Amino acid sequence: MTEKWTVVLCIGIAVLSILALAGTMIYYIVSMKKLEKVLDNFEKNRAQELELTKETRESKLVSRLNRLLKNVSRNQEKALEERDQVAGMVSDLSHQLKTPLSNILMYTELLEEDGLTIRERQEFLQETRMQTEKMQWLMKTLLKASRLEQGIVTFPVSCTGIKKTVAMAVGGVYARASGKKIIVATSEFQECVLYHNPKWTAEALVNILENAVKYSPEGSVITIELYPMEFYTRIDIQDQGLGIEEKEYNNIFKRFYRGKQVEQQDGGGLGLYLAQLILNREKGYITVTSSPGNGSCFHVYLLNEASARKTVIRQ
Repeated sequence: MTEKWTVVLCIGIAVLSILALAGTMIYYIVSMKKLEKVLDNFEKNRAQELELTKETRESKLVSRLNRLLKNVSRNQEKALEERDQVAGMVSDLSHQLKTPLSNILMYTELLEEDGLTIRERQEFLQETRMQTEKMQWLMKTLLKASRLEQGIVTFPVSCTGIKKTVAMAVGGVYARASGKKIIVATSEFQECVLYHNPKWTAEALVNILENAVKYSPEGSVITIELYPMEFYTRIDIQDQGLGIEEKEYNNIFKRFYRGKQVEQQDGGGLGLYLAQLILNREKGYITVTSSPGNGSCFHVYLLNEASARKTVIRQ
């Protein structure tokens, strides 16, 4: 009798062991299928996730896998974007450097010729230097713009008076304007506190003013006026230059874009692009109104102190 019950007990234990093993295998097979489903969704670029209602070790594992795969996907997308940005920058830069490099090569070859007068040699050396400085400016400005775009370069922004900033900008173009007998006239205005960085905002305004000087005729006038508004203060820079067609309004703020009317004139097409990047970092912006033959007016908008304290600074 004892032997009989012993056999039955052994058989029962064996059956339970088999069932437990089978259950474990089924559990892991189901788990593996769910994990395979997560991977399949990832490979097919689906945003779909597994819906797990039970808070089990399996659900936690699948949830962690989902998060990991999402991070991998985001990193891949970011890497592709950065690759495209670098490729675009290199392509643009090589295109822009092609002309000054060709000019430098030409002037160098001319300098090697015999029989040049001292004056001719000086002129070729001066032209070579100008082309070299242009290349240096292009690389420096493009690098600065790219770093601003990617957030590598940052600068502090606070509420401070705008008068000194405008004066810095006017001083930055005084020599060039005087060379063309152009008057830069600033209308009288009361000091107002705006949300900006004086150094960087002055650079943005200088870029706008340099364009105005470059494309305006000799003896003309460039005016700067301020208009306080409810949330922003608008800084208008009006010139008497060639003007811009309305269909080009958005394009002129793009990197290396040159308007049709100024394609044959010297310039890099980076000034307005950089100005826009700087102002965007200050929660400001820039627009333009113009028409061919009637000059252009660039409108720079900077947050008033009260508006900045309610929105930007509080955040």
